[in-house]
Amino acid sequence: MSLNESRGTRRRGAELEDAILDAAWAQLEEGGYPRFTIEAVAERAGTSRPVLYRRWPGRTELLLATVAHIGDRTLPVIPDTGTLRGDVIALLHEVNRTRAGLMALVSVHLGSYFSESGTSPAELREHFIHGRPSSMSQILSRAAARGEAPADLPERVCSLPFDLFRGEALLTLQPIPEQSIHQIVDEIFLPLVQAYRQKT
Repeated sequence: MSLNESRGTRRRGAELEDAILDAAWAQLEEGGYPRFTIEAVAERAGTSRPVLYRRWPGRTELLLATVAHIGDRTLPVIPDTGTLRGDVIALLHEVNRTRAGLMALVSVHLGSYFSESGTSPAELREHFIHGRPSSMSQILSRAAARGEAPADLPERVCSLPFDLFRGEALLTLQPIPEQSIHQIVDEIFLPLVQAYRQKT
């Protein structure tokens, strides 16, 4: 039991779990996966190792829970500008502001996790999303209702703006330039949408 808990400020339930996962994220950002241990997270969270082990069998499970927790905490606001172009540009701006650092973290700090677990960034991303509908699917659904896009766009086209965004962010480990966002939308994505629209 931690000093804080013994003085009558014992945290319970969701409050305690949120505090642990916030501490786990801070530990991961600061020390990467090699220093991401149950002991280090417990100390940072001001609690004990048994408290963590009651929730997660080991650090792999704790990492996956932390990634899902941060995914929930950084959900982008889905814009509604009235046009497909405006929505996609606004969404990429929001993701550029809130999640570019997460992509850098995955690239720099989690290499040893992928080697140890035999998993990939794509699999970790599934835990980050954990079943939520994508922002692009909601934007494209509205665009289809307005007649701006076909309702049956291939998945590869739907995910293209984020695939290109993610690729550039991981190469540079920085938020991508404004010019790149407009090039992705205006020179690549929208012409493809228009081409599929003309087929229908």
